[in-house]
Amino acid sequence: MNALLTVKDLRIAFPSRNGPVEVVRGVNFTLGRERLGIVGESGSGKSQTGRAILGLTPSPGLATAKQLEFDGIDLRQASPATWRSLRGARMSMVMQDPKFSLNPVMTIGRQILEALKFHGRESRAASKARAMAMLEAVQIRDPERVFRAYPHELSGGMGQRAMIAMMLVSEPDLLIADEPTSALDVTVQIEVLRILDNLVSERGMGLIFISHDLRLVSSFCDRVLVMYAGKVVEELRASDLAKAQHPYTQGLMNCLPKIEGGARPLPVLQRDAAWAT
Repeated sequence: MNALLTVKDLRIAFPSRNGPVEVVRGVNFTLGRERLGIVGESGSGKSQTGRAILGLTPSPGLATAKQLEFDGIDLRQASPATWRSLRGARMSMVMQDPKFSLNPVMTIGRQILEALKFHGRESRAASKARAMAMLEAVQIRDPERVFRAYPHELSGGMGQRAMIAMMLVSEPDLLIADEPTSALDVTVQIEVLRILDNLVSERGMGLIFISHDLRLVSSFCDRVLVMYAGKVVEELRASDLAKAQHPYTQGLMNCLPKIEGGARPLPVLQRDAAWAT
């Protein structure tokens, strides 16, 4: 498998009163034209890993790596011009909460068209047709209304769908999806996953799917990275998630509620200090 993305010894640190604190510690993985899931509890470093790949580590944080390469491009040495040519066109990220990702003073349609115009894809008419088609694809029933609407006029789930459409409209080579379906109902969630699956299988897109939903990851992704305290503690095929060897992964699986024969109360994950070292 040819690697679309290679990450070696990725570390992200933020300053504190007691010195730098590493929130991502030595993450290693490669990504081909496939679906890679990253799971773990809040604070495990999943989202920060995704942001660092796009060069979006918030200041004053510092991201370093021995290798961070996308399709032959060394992202550690990427110039501002290189980043502008990559973000939005070849690399995109669906953020977890659309309230903080969408521009509140621009209509949804203008934001989608701006992304296409910036990368010089098509005429305005063709770009609008592409945008409307993508809004329909994420199950927005009245795409014309949403196209003209401002973010505050949309519900949380509708805003999430608009955000997904905005990131997918340019058909990127790499998409990092941070909890992309958390605000969606089941029927829309299935449709969005179908779109992502088609982009991976038909266009050869690489997908990093960040999620808390172990069942969703096990059924949708090809491989899974399990993160704990900023480290990858286990990597395995998604179909083998039930056969996980690390006690943290096993604990997460055991905490999932079951319809039949479920334990009452749900088991509590017993943590070991050695997992974080």
